[in-house]
Amino acid sequence: MMRNSNSRNHNENFGRPPIPWKWVGLGTGITIIGLIALMWLLGNFLTKPQENASQALEPTIIRLTAPPMPTATISLNPATPTIAPTATSAATPDLSVAPPEITAGFYAQVVDTGGVGVTVRNGPNTSNLPVTVAAEGSVILILEGPTAGGEYEWWHVRLANGTEGWVVEDFLIPSPAP
Repeated sequence: MMRNSNSRNHNENFGRPPIPWKWVGLGTGITIIGLIALMWLLGNFLTKPQENASQALEPTIIRLTAPPMPTATISLNPATPTIAPTATSAATPDLSVAPPEITAGFYAQVVDTGGVGVTVRNGPNTSNLPVTVAAEGSVILILEGPTAGGEYEWWHVRLANGTEGWVVEDFLIPSPAP
């Protein structure tokens, strides 16, 4: 059986809706009009001067001013010289005699260590690091103290070789200068 050309076109387009050319044209037109309106609005917005633009464009002037320079003034009245008081020498302590108790500025001897010597530390506490050991029987200069540290009283001392540190009072007795 032979089909005519009309029936064939009808069968091929069957199931597909016809293309509404009117709607495609209307949508394209609205899109073009919308784009033109958007460009016009953006153009007006970008070229329109802002109200605060004039304030933002005004330069800020910073004026640097130096403090006034001091001027020299010459006094016709000479200054009266002031005589500085002279210190009268205090009695110098006799270091050849041991004081009755350990005293700053005097000497002390290291004792009762069982021949081991006393540990000289970098601070007045057993938690401070050892600096050296002062030998049993050595005589050391007391610089300051006593200072409480931990469970002991400590004295700041200087050994004969110039090393300074802190030792526990329990191992010192007053001594005359070496």
